[in-house]
Amino acid sequence: MHTLGPGDLLLSLLDEAYAAKVVIRGTEVSFMGQEAEVDQMIEIVRTISYLTQLGAQLSESDYRYAIELAQNGELKELVTLFTSEVATTHRGKVVRARTLGQRRYVEAIQSHDIVFGIGPAGTGKTYLAVAMGVMALKRGDVKRIVLTRPAVEAGERLGFLPGDLQEKVDPYLRPLYDGLYDVYGSEQVARAMERGTIEVAPLAYMRGRTLDDSFVILDEAQNTTSEQMKMFLTRLGFGSKMVITGDVTQVDLPPGRLSGLIEASRILKSIPEIAFHYFSTHDVVRHHVVQKIIDAYDQMAPLQADEVQAHRGLLA
Repeated sequence: MHTLGPGDLLLSLLDEAYAAKVVIRGTEVSFMGQEAEVDQMIEIVRTISYLTQLGAQLSESDYRYAIELAQNGELKELVTLFTSEVATTHRGKVVRARTLGQRRYVEAIQSHDIVFGIGPAGTGKTYLAVAMGVMALKRGDVKRIVLTRPAVEAGERLGFLPGDLQEKVDPYLRPLYDGLYDVYGSEQVARAMERGTIEVAPLAYMRGRTLDDSFVILDEAQNTTSEQMKMFLTRLGFGSKMVITGDVTQVDLPPGRLSGLIEASRILKSIPEIAFHYFSTHDVVRHHVVQKIIDAYDQMAPLQADEVQAHRGLLA
């Protein structure tokens, strides 16, 4: 039964998530347990069956999210997610918001001039922004897409990397290219870059410019300094949108340097034209273990801070 996924995966996940039991007799499936749980499990199967009839292809993470929504009384939102399109890739694949958090992020981009998307890896922050930028370019809403990120990574500096400047910065920009290639196609991207309608460049290249009629994405913004963030935000021109993405738990700046993303989230939150959207681990759309890994590290962070403080006390 296609609805149940490979190896009746959905039934296994339901059995794992609920106290009520899944009973399989031949080709018949029934649920035994408390009425409220049984009703919820049946509604999950019906909803997923409806979506598969519409042609939706659901993954394990979609099944898990359906169960989570049902447990929160929001299962009906799953149909809305799978019937709303954000973009279409060059191969004809439909790009959708796959969680409620992603949908709110997309809505924020549609309704605000500047949007900060802050949250852990795997939440689709950059990919959705790239997809929306490509669609805005195709519709003629903007004349170009500009994608940038700071060339800062843990343990590496540009001067020590081999090659010329372009070869040095390409590894830092590769995730942006990957998103563009998936949504727009490598040949179309190459032609657009030749025409100047798509630009991918390090953040330092933004200084002194005014970006009119542009869809501008700053990725890995947690690695900007305060000065870099202010410089970037003041590039905003007429007819433009800016999307700034980052994970404040992954700052690679030298010790003692304040992240421009963290500072901006504090001092700009009262400006109505600027939206701040915070993703959670519930919005992670990679392997479900990624969500557990992020949660585990988040739980360790306060303990590590205490350990660092205690260690400093011993050295004093």
